[in-house]
Amino acid sequence: MTSLKRSPLFEGLTRKQLTQLARLTDDLEVPAGTVLCREGKPGREFFVIIEGEAEVTRAGKRLATIGSGDFFGEIALLERVVRTATVTAKTPLRFFVVSDHAFNGVLETDPSIERKVLRALARRLVSMTGDPQL
Repeated sequence: MTSLKRSPLFEGLTRKQLTQLARLTDDLEVPAGTVLCREGKPGREFFVIIEGEAEVTRAGKRLATIGSGDFFGEIALLERVVRTATVTAKTPLRFFVVSDHAFNGVLETDPSIERKVLRALARRLVSMTGDPQL
């Protein structure tokens, strides 16, 4: 639950809501070189890195290196879209995954979670673009 709480996407959630969501996550470990998601493929899960580093690429070009506390795939929790980048483990990686199915199950019991997540996504979009009008 600590890793979920550190994720800016879930920062507005109460302890009870975080516990509810944590029960539905899978804590996984993979070796370096493992592709977690591939550009152009459908996305149905959200990832939060607990330990290790991953590389984000688009069209074969490196966009970023992400690590502990970073997250990706959040749009897949709210909308069925294809991945906009490929994420590959650079080192052995420990992370947790929330599937869209599990997330939707939590929303059925507590719809306020979706509003909080949407607000966090809006803040992230504004910070990434620098455009407060979005």
